[in-house]
Parts: sequence; C-alpha cells; structure tokens
Amino acid sequence: MKSFFRLLRWVRPYRGWLLLSIISQILMAAFTVFSIPLLQPVLHLLFYEGYEEIEKPAEALGLGNLSTHLKYHFAEYVMEYPQSRALLMVCCALVVMFALKNVFRYIGHYCLIPVRNGMVRDIRKAMYERMLGLPMSYYSEERKGDLLSRITNDIQLVENSMISVIMFIFREPFILIGALLYMLFISPHLCLFVFVLMLVITFLIGSISRTLKKKSLKAQNQLGELVSITDETLSGMRVVKAYGAEGFVSRRFDELNDGYRLIMTRILRRRDLSSPLTEVMGISVVALLLWYGGQMVFSTDLDAPTFMSFIMAFYFVIEPAKNFSSAYYNIQKGMGGLNRVEALLAQEVEQDGAVAQMPTYTSTAATTLELKDVWFRYPSSDLWVLKEVSFTIAAGKCIALVGSSGAGKSTIADLIPRFYDVTRGTILINDQDINDWKLKDLRSLMGIVSQDPILFHDTIRRNITLGGNYTDAQILQAAQAANAHDFISTTDAGYETVIGDRGMKLSGGQRQRLSIARAILKNPPLLILDEATSALDSESEHLVQAALDAVMSDRTTLVIAHRLSTIYKADEILILEEGQVIERGNHEELLAMDGKYRQFVDFQAFAAE
Repeated sequence: MKSFFRLLRWVRPYRGWLLLSIISQILMAAFTVFSIPLLQPVLHLLFYEGYEEIEKPAEALGLGNLSTHLKYHFAEYVMEYPQSRALLMVCCALVVMFALKNVFRYIGHYCLIPVRNGMVRDIRKAMYERMLGLPMSYYSEERKGDLLSRITNDIQLVENSMISVIMFIFREPFILIGALLYMLFISPHLCLFVFVLMLVITFLIGSISRTLKKKSLKAQNQLGELVSITDETLSGMRVVKAYGAEGFVSRRFDELNDGYRLIMTRILRRRDLSSPLTEVMGISVVALLLWYGGQMVFSTDLDAPTFMSFIMAFYFVIEPAKNFSSAYYNIQKGMGGLNRVEALLAQEVEQDGAVAQMPTYTSTAATTLELKDVWFRYPSSDLWVLKEVSFTIAAGKCIALVGSSGAGKSTIADLIPRFYDVTRGTILINDQDINDWKLKDLRSLMGIVSQDPILFHDTIRRNITLGGNYTDAQILQAAQAANAHDFISTTDAGYETVIGDRGMKLSGGQRQRLSIARAILKNPPLLILDEATSALDSESEHLVQAALDAVMSDRTTLVIAHRLSTIYKADEILILEEGQVIERGNHEELLAMDGKYRQFVDFQAFAAE
C-alpha cells in the first residue's frame, strides 16, 4: 500500500482521467460478474425439462430466496413461449453483457493512456531538472550510464508498475469478490474449497515474490553498469581502436552482461513459476469441485445447470488469481525502479545564496575577484587539494596560474563558479561572498573556456548562443572576434550547420574558437581560461590566442596554462605546487627569483629548440 501512495504522487495531476479509468474498470468487472448468472438459464434450457414442476415460492422475495424466485419466473416464461425464444433472449443478453464489458475495458485503457504517458513525462522531467541542479561533486562520484538507465529503463518499470497497481486494486478484486459471492450464494460448501485455494495461492505467491523487489533492484543497478560501459566505449572508441583494446572492453562488457543475464534468469524463473503453479492448483481444486459437486448433484442437493454455472464462476476466480501473480511481480519490479528514481530525486541540489539579485555592471572591467585563505578537499577524500590559497585580481587585470598537473589550478577554476564549494576560506567578487548570491546570477558574470570545449549535436548558431536571445549581428560579431567566422562560412549551411556529436565534424581549433565565440557573445566581466590552447597545434593556437587576447582586453581574467605564450603578459603569475602558492610576481620578477618559474621557462625554451 505504501508503494501505491508513492505512485499516487505522480498520478495526482491526472486524477480526472484516472477516476474515469477506475470507474470503467469497475463497470467492466461488474459486467463480467453479471455475465456469470446468465449462463445458468442457458444450461437450464439445454439440459433441464421439469419447468412445469416448479412451484411458486410461498415466501415474499428476499435475498435468501432470490434464486428460487428467478427460477420460477424463468420457468413461467419458458412455459408461455417457445424454448428457442427464451434461449435467444438469454443469448442476446449474454452478447450485450460481454459487449458492455469490453466497451468499458477499452474506455478504461483509453482513459489510462494520458495518465501513464503524463506520469512518465513528469517523472522524466523531474529527473532531468534534478540532474541539472545537482552539484558537480555528485557527477564525480556517479557514472553517467547509470543515470541514463534510471531516466529510461527504470521509468518504464515504474509505468508498468502503475498499470499493474490500478488493475490489481480496482478491477481484479471486484471480479474476484463478485464471483465468490455468487459461488457462496449457490453453495457455501463448494465455496469453502475456493476460499482454501485462495489462501494457499496467496501464501505461495507471496513466498515466490518476496525476493523479487530486492533482485529487481540489483538487476537495475547491473543494467546501469552495462549502459555505463557502453557509453564509455562509444565515447572512447578512438582510443579503444588505436590501442587494440577491443578484447579488453569486450571482456568487461561480457562480465557485466553475464551477471545481468544470471540475475534476470533467476527473476524470470520465479515470475514464470507463479502462473503454472496457480493453474495446477486451480485444476486440482476443479477436480475436487467436480467430485464433491458431482456427489451433491447425484444426491439432488444441487441441480446440474446450477453446478455448471458454479464451475464457470470458479473460472472467474482463477483468472484474477493468475493476474494477481503477474501484477504482484510487476509491482515488485517497478518498486525497484521507483527506488532508484527516488534515490536520484532525493539528492540535494546546489544551494543558492540568500541575496535575491546581484548588482548590474555597466562595464566588463568592473569586477574584482579575491580568494582569502581557501582550503579545499573533495567530499569523498581526506586529502587537501588546496591549502591557504590567497590572491586578488583587480578589475580589468589578469592573473595566471602555473603548476604541474595535480597542483590545484583547475580546482580553483571550479570553485569560482561554485561547481564545488570551498571547504574553508572565502571567495569574493566585488567584496561579496559568492555563497551569498544566486547561482544563476553568479555564473552570469563569468565566461569559461576550458581545454576540452563542450559542444552539442546541434547547429553552430545554437552552440554559440546556448539558448540566449541574441541578434544575428551579435552572433556574427562574436564569431569574427573569435576568428571563427571564416571557417563557419565554408561549412555547408553556415551558422545552421549541424556539427555532430560533441562537435566531431570540426577540428580541435575550430571547436575551441566556437567555445571562445560563446564566451565573447555572453560578454562577461570575469573570464576564466582553463588550458584553452594546450591541446592545439601551433597554427590553431595562434588563431585561438589572437581571439583570446581580444576577449581578455579590459576584462578581469584568470588564466590557467602551461604555455609561456599564454601567460607571460599576465599582470601577476602564481606558481602552485601541491595545492599551495609557492611563488608569485610578474614575468620579469619571477625570472629574477630563479625558482620554479625559471625552470618552467627554461624547459619550454629547451623543448622549442
């Protein structure tokens, strides 16, 4: 029942459609039950002859003698009219009853379609928005393929579970109870057999299905791993082929795939056991009913047509019982998917600051950035990535960070837009703690160009604007400033050219210039350049560096780079080692120190020779 109320959270917006579906399912169940007594007069017409011997009941019509009154009035009709006419009337009633049953079955499914599709859309939308709101620390711990599995396969399981819940609660019980009441009305003794059967079936199905939820959750986690491996393989296919690692990745995939196969084999075997077990038990009880009921017919305690209608009613008990086993399996499997969906939705999103709105800047050079005694370590680690880092970038100035890999340079770039929050210390923009501002407003101040430009399978125009409302003239101006307009003009459709997955139709330099054009178009007062030219050849670097020089003009800029050509013009250069600033000054001052920076310059000069 808890699972049902958890599902209701998503169904609530469509309660009108759901109510219509439930009413239709109930009516369908009602007409199913009402069709059972109609079989009795048909059998009477075919196999019974003693209508003239039926006497009028002495007592007034009541629940206890309803069957006797119906039998008498039907006998009167048969005596007055030909039997063929009575048979035609009953057959027509049967057709009408089953037609209405199936009409309401269709209406029930018709009304359920907007509910299930709307629910899936809402869950998927909530999950996608939650993914957008999660901090970067979450993605450093979780695998992308597992998240893809949750937003696709797990939601499908929840949808199937919702349908099973509705059928299980609002249709099958009515059929089951109606058939049992009819059987009880005919013969309490025979009905006792069915009651015992239902107890046994319920116990066995419960024991079979008890572990399904746990195993289903394990299966979904395993499927998430499979999707992750597939995603990683597709993303790194160039490396896989270049290193001849097809066998290695294939073995990893086979191991997970076989594990998933084994789990699903156990689950499906348990699921498929319930239906034949129910049927075997059902036919065993039918045999007992035939024997016991046959004795009652032989002793004239029950006439044959009534007994046959009892058997037919028993059939309507067996079918819902079998449906119950399938529904219970789907519900348990769906709850495994729902747990994974809710686990994602329960994750805390990035926390906004308390300030409602940031100041409006009239100049791109009006922003200062200051780090005060910043310490940082990742939530899952005890190692400090940054220790006591402090520096200030005056408005319109440029500071460069230099250091070996792992020194903490890119971590600083991630802390400023609050992709991660500092563990200790403070980061200030214009003397205002960045934790006090709304994230959207904070990040609107920044343009970020990283080593690996992030592009989408879309047009060049949309990759530059990223949904922003810009004119063609502004887009053109930004592309020209980024030295990107010339190569864009040579593409098939210009700015409407689709650049493929992650921009793979473009060269590295072209992708980077689109990334810079995106930053220029945003016109931010604070610019963060994280190894923006490190992966480029000399010609591409020259073009990109020219574009960067243009966008850095009169902006507060933080540059992270290894190449001397990118940093020597900076107003101040900071040398980082093991998360600490060990040297600082401009190019000439650091050369005069004859320390780490001098080694860095000498190494680059040697490499260039």
